[in-house]
Amino acid sequence: MRRPRFRPADVAQQIVGGLLLAGPFVVTEEVWVLAESMSSLQTALLIGGVVVVGYSALYKADKDRDLEVEAKFLGIPLRFVSLLTVAFGAVTVMSFLLAAPRTFGASPMGTLTAISIGSMFSIVGAAAADSLF
Repeated sequence: MRRPRFRPADVAQQIVGGLLLAGPFVVTEEVWVLAESMSSLQTALLIGGVVVVGYSALYKADKDRDLEVEAKFLGIPLRFVSLLTVAFGAVTVMSFLLAAPRTFGASPMGTLTAISIGSMFSIVGAAAADSLF
């Protein structure tokens, strides 16, 4: 059975899933302390991990999804672009709306790392919501 094309409702599902799992990590002091202690290399590897987990969740774990027929943006599946945007975007918006970087005294690099940590959980929630509904 072929899934319907990527729709705006799919983005809404991704947002709900992404916010649901990432929310607690945005306001947890331990995440911000950990982020400040991580190196640039660790942050880069973490961001790469978010990309790999997201791709794997969409196209390796879900055998009903056909990568070849998906709509593309610059050669990248639109659903995957949306998933990454939602994962990083939701955590970023939530972090700044809740003033987490200021509250926890995070540096710009610490903020990027904390957002990346939250995005690891956000992408799992977003991909699960996208695949289940």
